[in-house]
Amino acid sequence: MDAILDFSQPLSVPLLDRVVNAFFSGRGQELKDAQRVLTTFQENPDSWQRVPQILDESTNPQTKYLALQIMDKLILTRWKVLPPDQQSGIRNFVVATVVKVSSDEQTLRKEKSFVNKLNLILIAILKQTWPDNWPTFIPELVASSRSSLSICENNMTILKLLSEEIFDFGADNMTQNRTKAMKARICDEFNEVFQLCAEIVANGQKPSLIKSTLEALYRFLSWMPLGYIFETELVDNLVSRFLGVPDFRNITLKCLSEIVGLHVSDSYDPKFYALFTMVLGVMTKTIPIDDDHPDRDLVKLYEQANQQEQELINDFAIFLTNFLSVHGTLIEGENQSNPAVFENAYAYLLRITLVDEREIFKICLEFWNKLLSELYAEKQQLPMGDLHPLVAGLTGQVFGGVNGLNGWSQGKRGKLFTNILSNLRLTMIKCMVKPEEVLVVENDEGEVVREFLKEVDTIVLYKQMREALVYLTHLDTMDTENIMTEKLRLQISGAEWSWNNLSKLCWAIGSISGAMSEDAEKRFLVAVIKDLLALTEMKRGKDNKAVVASNIMYIVGQYPRFLRAHWKFLKTVVNKNFEFMHEMHEGVQDMACDTFMKIAQKCRRHFVLVQQGETEPFIKEIIKNIPVITSDLSASQVHTFYEACGYMISAQVNMTAREQLVSALMEIPNQAWAEIMQQANTDVDVFSNPETVKRIANILKTNVAACTSIGSFFMPQIASIYLDLLGMYKVVSGIISDATAAEPTIATKTPKIRGLRTIKKETLKLFEKYLKKVDNLQDINDSLVPPLLESILTDYSSNIPDAREPEVLLLTATIVNRMGELMNPRILPILQAVFEPTLNMINKDFSEYPEHRLAFFTLLRAINLHCFGALLELPPAQFKLFMDSIVWGIKHTLRDIGDLGMNIAYELVENVTRSDAQVANGFFQQFYLPMIQDVFYVLTDVDHKSGFKFQTDLLAKLIGLVEQDQISVPLFDPATQDSSMDNKKFVRDYVANLLRSAFPHVQSAQIASFVTSLFELYQDPAKFKLAVRDFLIQLREFQGTEGDNSDLFSEEKEAEKARQEKLEKEKAAAVPGLAKPTELNEMDDEL
Repeated sequence: MDAILDFSQPLSVPLLDRVVNAFFSGRGQELKDAQRVLTTFQENPDSWQRVPQILDESTNPQTKYLALQIMDKLILTRWKVLPPDQQSGIRNFVVATVVKVSSDEQTLRKEKSFVNKLNLILIAILKQTWPDNWPTFIPELVASSRSSLSICENNMTILKLLSEEIFDFGADNMTQNRTKAMKARICDEFNEVFQLCAEIVANGQKPSLIKSTLEALYRFLSWMPLGYIFETELVDNLVSRFLGVPDFRNITLKCLSEIVGLHVSDSYDPKFYALFTMVLGVMTKTIPIDDDHPDRDLVKLYEQANQQEQELINDFAIFLTNFLSVHGTLIEGENQSNPAVFENAYAYLLRITLVDEREIFKICLEFWNKLLSELYAEKQQLPMGDLHPLVAGLTGQVFGGVNGLNGWSQGKRGKLFTNILSNLRLTMIKCMVKPEEVLVVENDEGEVVREFLKEVDTIVLYKQMREALVYLTHLDTMDTENIMTEKLRLQISGAEWSWNNLSKLCWAIGSISGAMSEDAEKRFLVAVIKDLLALTEMKRGKDNKAVVASNIMYIVGQYPRFLRAHWKFLKTVVNKNFEFMHEMHEGVQDMACDTFMKIAQKCRRHFVLVQQGETEPFIKEIIKNIPVITSDLSASQVHTFYEACGYMISAQVNMTAREQLVSALMEIPNQAWAEIMQQANTDVDVFSNPETVKRIANILKTNVAACTSIGSFFMPQIASIYLDLLGMYKVVSGIISDATAAEPTIATKTPKIRGLRTIKKETLKLFEKYLKKVDNLQDINDSLVPPLLESILTDYSSNIPDAREPEVLLLTATIVNRMGELMNPRILPILQAVFEPTLNMINKDFSEYPEHRLAFFTLLRAINLHCFGALLELPPAQFKLFMDSIVWGIKHTLRDIGDLGMNIAYELVENVTRSDAQVANGFFQQFYLPMIQDVFYVLTDVDHKSGFKFQTDLLAKLIGLVEQDQISVPLFDPATQDSSMDNKKFVRDYVANLLRSAFPHVQSAQIASFVTSLFELYQDPAKFKLAVRDFLIQLREFQGTEGDNSDLFSEEKEAEKARQEKLEKEKAAAVPGLAKPTELNEMDDEL
């Protein structure tokens, strides 16, 4: 095997074939040897010179593919450093090979993956050479296409790949200038390409060539000039020659979908209308639908269809939604002469929406939401459109809702869409997906179980469906209410009873919360809950009751506005919820606790007021009955219950009453705590009892849960157990330290020590939760912080690494963040306690102790932000260590730590520039140039691409300091430089030399141009980042590094995501009901 690694001898291709066979078919040592030899062979810098011989002599397709991989890697990673004659030779060889294999029809069919790889290699060469160094490529390609049908077919594939590379993927892996040049060139020379395509579309007879041409056209349509589409016979030929032919109709429909989705001037409207009617006519014959004929039921047709037929329905959905989204008004009302076109289009779309295929449903749903938002906006612009959809009561009964008042439903579009929207309401209910709040579901085996995993796709889809139902409710509240009420009646009668049907209906009912007026919502919800409670009584069997119960809990949790307005109903619902907490069916108790939490958050004020007909606030009754209510709940469910009660207590504005409620709420855990502390005072061995340790951890978790919701008002409870907490922390820490000293390798993994560490972690978490909420900072700083820091820091510094809790660092960071400059005198002791011990844990590599790493840099950032003055007081050696730590953070490949390090560095530079001149000058003289070097290190390292935004921000900041003369001392040694040297020139030269020495293969002119652009564009963040990004893309071509560059564009993607989220929030704020109740800021309208 090793003989093929001797590049001083001719290559034995048969031996290489045997090695490849051993790799794919061998076992044991033979397989390992083959893998080693092939890897070494591929990595040899001269291996590409063996490719022509391999392709010519090998009889093994896998060996040929291996040769192409070598060639591909050469082009991607070393092309820029090859001499021009070698570049030309490789290009000619690849072209000749492509022509050779594509000339042979049999090879083109038999070795498809080999040919595809060859085509991709040609595209890789084009990205490096075209148009500048290969200006005749397009004319040559078109000319060669006329020499052979098989060559023409493959050339269409090459053109398709080229189009994708330029217009779809180019931004990620080519510089701006190259992408722009390639786009301009292909547009300039497109006429030749189009003429070739048009000839094939008009006269072609070879099926595979026609298909290849249509696939290429599909990629061209999004950017080709409109004249080629509408001023030629292209559209007519597509429809008349191919749309009705099974082999071509899918790709043809894709092309037509691309065309009808174009946004162009109104002058083309007649052509779009004619195109749509032609396509609809053909598709009516291809996919006939008729409700009276079961064999024409589209849902069943899809289930029975083969893959190609299913794809056709998918493509037809895209065609319909593209046309109706952009040009839908062309077939509405007076704008068209044939009403059947409008009716047929929407009839097909409604039926396609019902098809049981999620991707098709999402295509349709996106269109429906667009249409519904337009109709809603149109309705709002009409007179009285600002009224709520159902002013309710008499208005709703007499006029049928506001629709009857403002005339929208009687208008042209209102009448046109009435039946369509009514059918769409039924469709949405039938297809409704599960909200994330629902935990009790029916699995694939028909069993009712608790769901543990959340499907992100389902959550997103539910949000979109909820949006559609909210719009549908606004457009006709009465129809929505009648449909849902009738559906519920059919559940009760048993005509449509099933777990699935009931759940989908209830999910739909819950989704329209806030879309009705209060009176309408009251009438509707009372009827729904009444029917569901009756259904609970009617149904027998735990599964049936569990399904109904989970649906009741989901619905009531979605209507806090109604609950706040109707106390008796709220109380009834809460008491019913308490009953469900005793239901042992899987998932029901979790949902009951979650629903109680939602009600507590949204209706908190009502529980601490004395309501009409009551003698005391309901929260007192709840607290008295905690032992009974929570008797069947698990520990984590009890913690949720306590947190919910805490939200209620936090709404009590009277301090005395609030403290009494906190005391009453915590009475049970405090009794258990006092009992354990009393035992511990006489015998510390109590902490060796596993059951006692579990009880303590549970008590602490209960305190954490209550503190989370009660916040700063939890002070009396903290005060009552504070000294015991610190004492216990010291004792438990001592036990852990002794155990780890005796058995350092296994102690921290034993159940006993893990249990004791849980106590420490929960103690730290309790303090952190409380300190995040406190407002009397001076008092806390004077009384609570000193003994707390002494306890946790002493323990942290004296423990072995495996026994140190990262929560100590997080708690310390919280204290610094909250106390701010009050902590200045304590920063040095804090750093002495945690800095070097933690640094010694994490500076061996970039992976050990990940939680400590993140917490450590979180603490450093807090100190830099709030106690910068204390940092300046550090001894020089310690400050240098602080800076080294930041650099260590910057160089982390984990994105969150790397970004945190960059943020600290940027904020540190900001703080330094705001300091007095002496401090700033001293800092920059020592650290400016090393920081520049470190920034370029991570910026040009492929493992740090994700931090591009922060890296360029810091680089621009550092350059700006020099360019704006904010550094008044020389950054160089004046004795070694010319008298005319200044910081601006020195730093430019320094950066240029730094890059030249790091990347000797890059031309000096390119580096000089890049450095100039950096110093000219530092004040324009967008242009600055583009300049850096282009340089990095060029650099990776010279460096020979593989991989995509998508991380370099993450800032734009995140900005676009933030923009979309902002638009979503604005839309939700403008349309009542569009925001989920849990997303609304209002907690209680009386709060």
